[in-house]
Amino acid sequence: MRELQVLNEEVVECVRCPRLVAFREEIGRIRRRAYRDESYWSRPVPGFGDPEARLLIVGLAPGAHGANRTGRMFTGDRSGEFLYRALWEAGFANQPTSLTRDDGLKLRDAYITAAARCVPPDNKPSREEMLACRSYLAREITLLKRVKVVVALGGIALDAYLSVLQDRSILKSRAAFRFAHSAKYRTHEAGPTLLASYHPSQQNTSTGRLTAAMLRDIFVEAKLLLTSDIKRLTV
Repeated sequence: MRELQVLNEEVVECVRCPRLVAFREEIGRIRRRAYRDESYWSRPVPGFGDPEARLLIVGLAPGAHGANRTGRMFTGDRSGEFLYRALWEAGFANQPTSLTRDDGLKLRDAYITAAARCVPPDNKPSREEMLACRSYLAREITLLKRVKVVVALGGIALDAYLSVLQDRSILKSRAAFRFAHSAKYRTHEAGPTLLASYHPSQQNTSTGRLTAAMLRDIFVEAKLLLTSDIKRLTV
């Protein structure tokens, strides 16, 4: 737990990417009208959840007026509404809402992180920015020693996770791991099960590409995989 805390402190102080530093701070100065009286976080957003988690969730990046405002992953926007309700329904969260950093939300057996820790323009971090952030994800994967299931929210998150494994020579190629909603993979014999899901972005949820039931089913499957793992170990 202490090592994760140290890592998160480093994340919050990161200034590796000048474009992202300028953009996140500009959003905090301009603010959305609905939040004009609030003080925006406007810093990199650290991971959040249970240090003993067996489920790791990897997203894309903080939302401009969600996590970049509140300072907690998937908190304060429509994406978070979708995600945390699904986690609550599957038993990974103590409540279905996530509004502020101090709203009492706790994750059970789950940890949430992202491929990029700063909000990027148009939700599109550059290749160089993704590379600059990858070491944080790599360290989280090392520190979260009990992870048995990884859920990648979107193709960029899937690629970021697989890139860490490739950097470690666990994978020779990412070509076999195509992104598709509800795709399931084993990257290596001793590794976690990898599940892919559409990202709960407003673009996906408002068009019906990703429904609440579809996202809930991803985490219900994750729960079943973790339950079957316990049964296998106790037989």
